[in-house]
Amino acid sequence: MNSKTTSALAARVVEQIQRGDTIGAEAQARRLRDTIADDSELARLHGVALLMLGRHTEARAALQDALHIDPVNADAMSNLASVMLAENNAAGAIKLLEQAIQTRPGDAALHNNLANALRAAGDDEQARERYLAALAIAPDHGDAIINLAATEMSLGMLAEAEARLRALIARQPHPQTWLLLGHILHRTQRYADAQSSYEAGARLAPQAAQFPYHAGLMADEQHHYGEAVSFYRHALQLDPNLQLAEGQLLFLLRRECDWAGAEPLARRIRARALDGSGSIDPFVFLAEDATAAEQLACAQARAARVVRDVQSLRQHLRLGRTPRASGTPPRIGFLSAGFHAHATALLTVALFEALGQRDDLELHLFATTPGDRSDVRARLRAAARGFHELPGQPATRIAQCVHDAGIDILIDVDGWCAGGMPGVFALRPAPVQVSWLAYPGSSGAPFIDYLIADSFVVPEPLQRFYSEAIAYLPRCYQPSDPNRPVGAAPPRSVFGLPRDGVVFASFNNSWKLNAASFARMCAILREVPGSVLWLLNTDRNADANLRSEAQARGLDPRRLVFSPALPHLQHLARYQLADLFLDTNPYNAHTTASDAIWAGCPVLTRPGETFASRVAGSLNHYLGMPELIARDDAAFISTAIRYGNDPYVLKALHERLASQRKASGLFDMHAYANDFSALLHAMDERNQQRLSPGTINLPQPKIED
Repeated sequence: MNSKTTSALAARVVEQIQRGDTIGAEAQARRLRDTIADDSELARLHGVALLMLGRHTEARAALQDALHIDPVNADAMSNLASVMLAENNAAGAIKLLEQAIQTRPGDAALHNNLANALRAAGDDEQARERYLAALAIAPDHGDAIINLAATEMSLGMLAEAEARLRALIARQPHPQTWLLLGHILHRTQRYADAQSSYEAGARLAPQAAQFPYHAGLMADEQHHYGEAVSFYRHALQLDPNLQLAEGQLLFLLRRECDWAGAEPLARRIRARALDGSGSIDPFVFLAEDATAAEQLACAQARAARVVRDVQSLRQHLRLGRTPRASGTPPRIGFLSAGFHAHATALLTVALFEALGQRDDLELHLFATTPGDRSDVRARLRAAARGFHELPGQPATRIAQCVHDAGIDILIDVDGWCAGGMPGVFALRPAPVQVSWLAYPGSSGAPFIDYLIADSFVVPEPLQRFYSEAIAYLPRCYQPSDPNRPVGAAPPRSVFGLPRDGVVFASFNNSWKLNAASFARMCAILREVPGSVLWLLNTDRNADANLRSEAQARGLDPRRLVFSPALPHLQHLARYQLADLFLDTNPYNAHTTASDAIWAGCPVLTRPGETFASRVAGSLNHYLGMPELIARDDAAFISTAIRYGNDPYVLKALHERLASQRKASGLFDMHAYANDFSALLHAMDERNQQRLSPGTINLPQPKIED
């Protein structure tokens, strides 16, 4: 058969591929190859069709046949490299594409493909150079521009990536360009602009669920919860299997206190959290009625995904470590998105100031969010030997910074919370890696060695639900800032509170307030005449839903009093107007409970078996006030009713709290720093002796009671 006829037959296969008939193309190419066995292009096209069908072994064989017939067939080399990438053989793909470029050096597509392979191998720097080489040949190569911008984003070159994308949009708007631009704007916390970018992409690709999903995330960041709910629902209409949108929608419905709407979603989310897919956010799952074992399974599945995602990056970076010089103190790093005017900083700043004064360790703080010129940011910067500002930086850059700083123990302050960067820890930039504070549960991660806790939040029988070794502090694991002033409270009337009635407060985030917790509170209000429940205002929908729920439980909705968020010191002062704080389950008050106790408001709680349900109990335990730890819901309700109906008992409770706050050591950050330092040295000593992580216990102090 002559070459002209063969070319015509090959063109038919190409046509079938182009119109999406991959099965037909594969069958046609196979039949032609049976007749024409020595044509490289037919073998190549057969390999392409097989690759598109996911039949990688057969595709590799067909493409190798093509190269056996024509060893300089650059297209076959490129296609075979694609098979290798599908089989996670980035090194083989790179070698083959370099060979193809030697054959055809002026082909921009080959340079683009080589850059893609370099990215798959974790080498973003070299990938960027290859994308630039592709654009030097073909300046308008859209794929190369988008890929280059994505690479620059990964390298932390956000301004360069943004400029590149905006220039491309001006010439040739494309959904993918808008999507990537939205990601960059999100990274730089320009949430409204990011939302507009995603909405522009949706107009070009109205059937793509990813655009309303990401727009919903941005609406959520701006506290436009109703709008975010609409976006998530639209995304799920477009793609019912978009599991991330389903998880976010559930969290928002909980924030809106739409418990009926949340229930069917909650059942699906719980099943998915246990299917090993890692598709459920472990933090979101903490608010669900799940066991500690289920929470661990959810976190382990998500951690496994992170490990897979960074595998090539870790192999490329190879962050080895030279042992530190003998006699030098260990360098301790803390990584967080909360080192500004944020609850994390308000809890930790006094501890960091105490740690920073010690000469037996060297304190480094790694901040992943921009500075805000707040007093607490200035205090944090002054406390640390090294304050590393890394806003918007990718995991690789942060990990490299940690490694270059010679950190011996790196502490993840955020975990799976919003702003957390588990990818940094999965890259293993420090010999010892630890979870502490913000995420109240097991990370489930093989790259986290220890969890810092106390014996109340993680009793010894519950250790089996934690993937980490437990490092026990002999006091409440949660620090606080004892330097915060609690000013005079305004009159109750400022907040619409009754002058004489009992005020039960619950200033937890609304997503913690589920139907069961609210039912407990309503039962208490019914038995304490004239009492009110004081809540934080979330938005109009949440407030209306709670009033409706109260009415359905036989209460006058006016007995719910809503107040707006206030600056921290004003918020502390208003706790003095409350008689008793009523906690929630399964996710307790954490920072909120610490604030309440510090301001003089007792916190009544009912612990469960999960970390998140035991934090307020830990605070009360180490405060020396076990009478505020209820054994079950019935005891919770009866205790609150007893305090609410006996002003003398309630007054005595407040007086006892004031005494215990001073005597218990709960807010003694110098003693806390001594214990924390001892834990860190114990971890470091085990590492120096090449021992695997193991449970660490320090002697328990006597709790005054």
